[in-house]
Formats: sequence, C-alpha cells, structure tokens
Amino acid sequence: MIASLLIANRGEIAYRIMRTARRMGVRTVAVYSDADAKALHVREADEAVHIGPSPARESYLVGEKIIAAARATGAEAIHPGYGFLSENAEFAQAVIDAGLIWVGPRPASITAMGLKDAAKKLMQEAGVPVTPGYMGEDQSEARLAREAEKIGWPVLIKAVAGGGGKGMRKVEAAGDFADALASCRREAEAAFGNDEVLLEKWITNPRHIEVQVFGDTHGNVVHLFERDCSLQRRHQKVIEEAPAPGMDEATREAICGAAVRAAKAVDYVGAGTIEFIADASEGLRADRIWFMEMNTRLQVEHPVTEEVTGVDLVEWQLRVASGEALPLRQEELAIDGWAIEARLYAEDVAAGFLPSTGPLKHFAIHGLSRRRHSRVETGVQKGDHISPFYDPMIAKLVVHADTRADAISNLSEMCEYVQCWPVKCNAQFLANLLAEPDFESGNVDTGLIGRRLDDLLPQTEPSDLALQSVAMVAVDRALGTTADSIGDTYIDRPGSPWSWLRGFRANASDRPTIVRLNDGKQDHEVRFDEIDANTALYVTVEDEGYLVSEGGNTFVLTEARAEPGATGAASDGAILSPMPGRVIAVAVGEGEAVAKGDKLVTLEAMKMEHSLVAPFDGTVAELPAREGGQVSEGTLLVRIEPVPSPLAGEG
Repeated sequence: MIASLLIANRGEIAYRIMRTARRMGVRTVAVYSDADAKALHVREADEAVHIGPSPARESYLVGEKIIAAARATGAEAIHPGYGFLSENAEFAQAVIDAGLIWVGPRPASITAMGLKDAAKKLMQEAGVPVTPGYMGEDQSEARLAREAEKIGWPVLIKAVAGGGGKGMRKVEAAGDFADALASCRREAEAAFGNDEVLLEKWITNPRHIEVQVFGDTHGNVVHLFERDCSLQRRHQKVIEEAPAPGMDEATREAICGAAVRAAKAVDYVGAGTIEFIADASEGLRADRIWFMEMNTRLQVEHPVTEEVTGVDLVEWQLRVASGEALPLRQEELAIDGWAIEARLYAEDVAAGFLPSTGPLKHFAIHGLSRRRHSRVETGVQKGDHISPFYDPMIAKLVVHADTRADAISNLSEMCEYVQCWPVKCNAQFLANLLAEPDFESGNVDTGLIGRRLDDLLPQTEPSDLALQSVAMVAVDRALGTTADSIGDTYIDRPGSPWSWLRGFRANASDRPTIVRLNDGKQDHEVRFDEIDANTALYVTVEDEGYLVSEGGNTFVLTEARAEPGATGAASDGAILSPMPGRVIAVAVGEGEAVAKGDKLVTLEAMKMEHSLVAPFDGTVAELPAREGGQVSEGTLLVRIEPVPSPLAGEG
C-alpha cells in the first residue's frame, strides 16, 4: 500500500482525499498557492509545500512544481483530484517518469478519451451507441454548415477538447450558424488551445446520465451503477442523484454494460465516468441513450455513488494504484436506497449568480448533528476566505435515505438551515429547486432550471417570522435573560419572556410595544402582541447585528430606534420597564459610570427575574428606580447619558 501521498489539488477534493488517506494510515502532503496559505487542506495535511502565486496557471497547473514538491517531501504517489491536471496525459506521464505512482488511469487512456471526436469514433468501434452527428477532419465553415443541415436543426456545436460547458453552442437555424461557430471556436481556443469542433443532434428533452466505472491492473472492470446529473445551469451541474429516476432494470443493464465496454476499449485503470445523453421524451429507453464523453478522473458528484453502494471510491483508487485488485466483483455490488447531492456555491443568485468572495465570517448548517445519513464535503470553515482565483464551491451537501422522497426532504431541510455570511450562497436557490414539482416527480431534464429560473430565485426581504425571531433574541439579550456573547446562536426558546408575557396586559398601557429592526435597506416594525414565541428561526449574534437564517437565505438585521418598553434599552438611553413587576435590585447609583452590558436593575415578574443592562458606555443621569417599588410597563427606571465622542465639536 502507498505509504505517502501528495494531493495535487486544493479545497474540498483535497480535504476529501486526505480524510480517506488518513483513515488508511497514508501520510499526506498538500500543495498550496499564496491564496491558500491558510486553507483547510493545508492545515489538515501532515506536510504542506508552497508552489507559487494565487493564479492556478502559476501554481496548481505547473506540473514541474508539483513533482518537485513530491520529491522534496518523499511522497511516493500523486493524486490529482479533479480539475487542474487530473486529465492531463503529459503530466500523468511525467509523474510516472519521475518514478512516482500516478493515482489515475494510464496516460494512453487519458489521451484516447481526451478529444471528443476521437473518443466517439473509438466508442463506435467498441459497440457503444453515440449521438448522431459529424466528427470529420474537414473543419471548414462550409463543410460544417452542410453537415448541420443534414443533421437537422437545432444542432449542438461542441469543442472537441471541451469540458465544463465551455465551447458549446446550440444553433436553432441556418442563419445563426456562422456566428455561433465563430463564437464557439474563440471560446474553445481560449480555454483549451484547440478550436476544432464537432456537431451533434440537439436532443429535445435531454437527460444527463452517467455511469461510474472502475478498472484495475489485473484486467477487471466493473460499474457502480448510474447517476442522474440533469439539473444544470449553463451546462454546469447543480444537483446530482443516484440512482436515476425512472430507470428500469433493462435500461440500467444496457447503459451500464455499454459503459463497461467503453472502459475496456481503452484498457482503463482507476475511477472514471462514462457520460451519456438520453432523449427522455418517452422516458428512459436503451435505444435513446447515447455516449457523450468519458471523464478520466474522479467526479465531483462521486459521493452519491459512494452513498448508494457503500464503497469509498478514493480508497479503491489508492488500492488499485498500489497494484491491488478491485475489492468487489460486479455481482457483489448493489444499489441501496437513494442519494442526492447539492452543490453549495459562493454566489449571489439575485445578482445573476455572480461569484461572491471575501471572508467567510460565519458558516454553519444548523441541526446537522441531528440528521442521520448526511455529509458535508467542504474545503472551508468559518473564518476562512473565499478566493476569487478558483471555483466558487463552498461545499457539497449530500444525503442518503431509503426513498427518493425522503432524500429530497432531508436535503431540502439541510439547504434551508445553511447560514452563510457575509459571503452569499445559493442555498435558498437549491432548496427552491428541490421543491420544484417537476423535480419532485422525477420529470427532469437539462433545461428545467432555465425554464423555471424566475420561480427559483430567492426572496430578497426577511419574512415576518424572521423579524419576530430576531426581535425575541434582541429583547431576551436586552433583558439579560440570555447570554450576551458574540457568536451565540438561538432557536426555539420556550423560556423566552414573550412566552411568559403572552396575553398578559395587567397595568399595561394601551399602546402596543414595538421593536424596530433594519435590514440594511429599510426599517421593519415588530409588534409584541403578534409574536408567536413558540416558533423561531436560527438567529446568530455577531458584532454587526443579528444573522437570521430562513430557507437558506441569511439576513443581517440591526436594532433601529425602539418605542418605550420595546427592549428596556432605548437608543436615547432611557431604560424602561418592559413589563409590570417589582424592582428587587438596583445595581448602580446616580452619576456612576457604566459600560455597555453592565447590569442596572433587576425586575421580578411572574416569579422570574429579569435583568436590564446598559445599552452603551455612559453615565447614570437619572435613577427613578427604587428597590421594592412596583412599576408598570413603560416606566422609566434608569437613563444613561452616553460618553461623548472624542471628535464631538470638531469640524
């Protein structure tokens, strides 16, 4: 078995590989750029090596630096993860030539599947069905236009060296072909250094089905069943699941059998994925599923396969790279239940999915410990930084359940409980997508998000429930009935004073007590008599205000000017009784200096004690409160005069 492993990647996948390696007793070496000097994968590795500036082309894409790091640290093997150099045959060969173990397929296999046109020809020869289209060497605009006419509109132009949705254009009619071809070629040249294209028939109701395959050096190849990756936005996967909804056993046998033939055709070793496009206009049928391409690496969405098969694919990679045979035979593999994965991205959905970068001051998924069969694959933690240099993924949220309906429900709840700030994320978008009726019914295709996008966008203002939840925490803190620590999180507080005071109006004024909150755009009023104290959302206290999580959205609210009695600590320094009661202690004297949070007066009401605290640093200017005295709601107890600003009067 490999004793030491360098992981030529970063973020979530680097940390994920590291966890399995550690469990197997394998020493790990991380590499990092300037931007990742304090990253999670660097902190968790046994050893870490700096390989260059933040841009990937100067660090993670420089194979010579990575091989040098492996030699310097005594690493025996290199695992490329996914992305970066994972499908670079030249780098794979360089690793082997350096006397190191390459945890991946043979370089020849990568080369064979690297160009889409050559791969499709190879698959045809192996008896794997391919999408109708044109893959000829004649790349003239005239020839391509003629072939497009033969295929029939619409057609899809694809860069032969493409991937990740780059270098792809759908063309609806002949008049649009020339411009689309030119645009596709420019993008392909910029992304891959190769502007050659192929043409494919456009599938009207397409589903993206892929099959996980695995081979070893002993001639064994197995499949680990299929995944459905049809939920995509701009050709980027958003939600993946296993198995595929609506897949019958006959179709599964046909598509998985084709995937194994494809892997054997290139003498495949290690983890790989055969991707298929299905015309689902009449459901999933074997005669309407065609080969698209092969990814000669571990996929982002591999956890859903792990969840339904019980196999650790990274462990298999390390064992196969060490020369071992596959741990299980085909007949020993089976599907157990259902797994779904959602990609949590650092992006501002409301602003057109623009990347959101900066410090991740707060990141939590509340209630996660109570959820069985869920996992979070991430490369960041609270306090880390989301860099503009790399993929904006924060985490992959994965659930496993007995049924698809239960998996959807569990993942939706997981997304709704995400609290992310000040970096924005797509958690509510994901929750909305999981609740979309067509997705729930399994009626999915690659165009679903585009058609439903307006309905999937997140809310932009906090709801009444969010405002009420924050108001409860604000008042609890003002009364001293909860801890006053930054970073504390509150939810479902049955001991809240609002539970005690519900409907209690003795000696109260007729004026309803109100808390005013500001969401950064406008003020909101919360009436105490409308609060349901038994229902609350997660609220976290931070220096900048109250973070409230609602449906995957995180809002930041601050306290605006409060009406008398609102919190016991008005912005003008007047500390008013929030309820009828008896003063049982006065902790300060008139003229005394106090600091924000100092206890001032303690009230007794309904057999409970409530402490009122100073809202800011200042001096006790008035002190009407007397021990033993009975007070009504809204009675002035203390008035604090703020400490003058050292800049007051300058200007």
